[in-house]
Amino acid sequence: MKLPFVKNSQRRPKTNLFVYGSLIEPQIFKSVCGLSFTFDPHEVDKDTLWAEPAFLPGYRKMTPDNVYCYGVKESSSRIEGFVIHGVPKKAMDEIDWYEGSRYKPEIIEVNTAGDTVEAKAYLVSPESMKKHFGDRFHVNLIHELWLRKRIENFIHENIRPGDESADADAERRADRELLATTERDLVMTHYNVDPFSDYYLKYELDRPRPSIKQLYEDPEARPFVPNYLGLVIRHVLLDQLDEKIHDRYRYELERMYTSDRYFKRSIGLLAALQMMNAYKPAVDMVVEQGLKTGGAMPVKAEADKYNLFDYIKYAVKAADSLFDSRVAWSYLKRIRSNLQPGLTPLGMEVELSNIGSTAVTAESDYQKSNDPEYDGFKYFYDFKLDVLSWKLGGYIDDHSGQMGTSRRFGFLELAPGRLNVNKALSRPATADPWLLNQLIHEIVAFYGVKPHSLHLSFQLRKRQINNQRVLPLDYVKCLLVLGGGLEQRNTGRLWVSRLSQDEITRRDFGEELIFARTSKRSWFLPFDDIGERTPPQATTHIQQYKFIRLDMRANYEPLILGLKGLQLSYNPGDYLSAEQLKKNPELRRDYQELRKWANEPTPIDKAVIKEFLRTIHKGLMNERHHKPAHKLHYIRWAMNSLDVQLRLFNKKLKAQGIKAS
Repeated sequence: MKLPFVKNSQRRPKTNLFVYGSLIEPQIFKSVCGLSFTFDPHEVDKDTLWAEPAFLPGYRKMTPDNVYCYGVKESSSRIEGFVIHGVPKKAMDEIDWYEGSRYKPEIIEVNTAGDTVEAKAYLVSPESMKKHFGDRFHVNLIHELWLRKRIENFIHENIRPGDESADADAERRADRELLATTERDLVMTHYNVDPFSDYYLKYELDRPRPSIKQLYEDPEARPFVPNYLGLVIRHVLLDQLDEKIHDRYRYELERMYTSDRYFKRSIGLLAALQMMNAYKPAVDMVVEQGLKTGGAMPVKAEADKYNLFDYIKYAVKAADSLFDSRVAWSYLKRIRSNLQPGLTPLGMEVELSNIGSTAVTAESDYQKSNDPEYDGFKYFYDFKLDVLSWKLGGYIDDHSGQMGTSRRFGFLELAPGRLNVNKALSRPATADPWLLNQLIHEIVAFYGVKPHSLHLSFQLRKRQINNQRVLPLDYVKCLLVLGGGLEQRNTGRLWVSRLSQDEITRRDFGEELIFARTSKRSWFLPFDDIGERTPPQATTHIQQYKFIRLDMRANYEPLILGLKGLQLSYNPGDYLSAEQLKKNPELRRDYQELRKWANEPTPIDKAVIKEFLRTIHKGLMNERHHKPAHKLHYIRWAMNSLDVQLRLFNKKLKAQGIKAS
């Protein structure tokens, strides 16, 4: 059937129209221009136009006012709508009047099932959206911003009401620092649901301010109090810089994110961390001054030093003098120019400890006191550092599997994107290997605590779940060379410290190697634990590699790409669980051989290296539906880096006269 459409006709000009907002409703379309549309070509007549589903690539649909839809340029997105063929000029005039002056009509190309079609669309520019909507112009953030605004208003009305002084503002911001995790959980539980009452808000936010008086009275704790207070001040400074970056550059940050699946704070946090680490002398002066004055100016009474709130309030004020928008923007531009986003969601956990692996072993109290700064982080929760560090996912891990806020010796563990430790709630930190590597190094530099280990996580695709394979022994050796803590003994002989020192060996349920594990994660926090269940789409599976030594001198970017490529092409699973070792004699033999090799390594065969790298390359070249997600020169750089590290390992061993076994 010949369709009633004449392109560019002078006698009867008609237009293809792409619709994606209110005009996709047939009733609204008819009320605007007097015509209907149908998806069946046989129903077309003088009052009914033919329409078909279409995609507009390179644009994103958003509704910052919750009324109208706007199409804004976004290279990684697309808008789904309809293309209505052959709209007469008279009808187009009515539609043009209906759309108004905020939209700009443009001629674009849309993809239909059969072909690419030229059409007219009413779109807007980012500049126009920012001018008209300001902070409300953010994809999928409208409800979250509204909730945070309500919380801000509640705090304003309940803390020194009517006082608009700078000191009152600092006090409100300090209170908000102590309510950070409460605010986070309120946003998570009420995201896209009905509003909550002021009574409920007051119940949740009405928390007593913490005191540290009991620590001053404890002779064991007293020597560590100044160090913890210094960490409190540094955390508040970091959070305030991050908040200022997000307030000032919210739109620019939104443009840098590739998906709403990821933790929204990663880029802003990286910029704030870089500023803190670059400003280290100034930050140290702020901390020193805060400790001298008890968090207040001038020196307050002796009893007031027990008030943790004063130190937080002091840091809030100090952050105002540290922040420079021009400097922040320069860091954001540098980050933007280096981003290398892929498709695989990534995460990481950084473990820090001044006493190494003894942080989680049943050693004597004397050994624990070898940490002169934080005493094994025993008092972390007393200073509300779990609340102040929530953006970095901070908590103390004693490897017992127990959670909570009780005092315990352990590693200080940081994992940006972890939303709740007890409920295993998290979002991927990023899909960008470069960004993840930068976060790792900036976090270690920020804390100044000895780095210990690094866990890297890769989200599994649905088809990968329950179809995983055990890694070959030779591949495990290659990975241990790349990240397992390759060190030199006093004798000059190389060894793999993470395995040889039993740091990744557990004996809780029988001996096992904690090299890699598959686990579940969720980003959903139910409002009602009894009535609500986690929706299936909110749960994901990740493969986490736990064998990696954390070293400030290491560049983890090639290893991240290598593990991702291996994950995509080989789909490895747990290695080696107690159950695997119990059931499989061959794996037991591999385990014994691996332990012996880690203690006295021998060169890796060239053919093994070649096959290992080929497997990684295959995965990276097929990340985006049988195509690479990264630029080819970036993949080539990573492959060359991995190759050089493995060959250099062999070269060092051969120089010592050690031959392949």
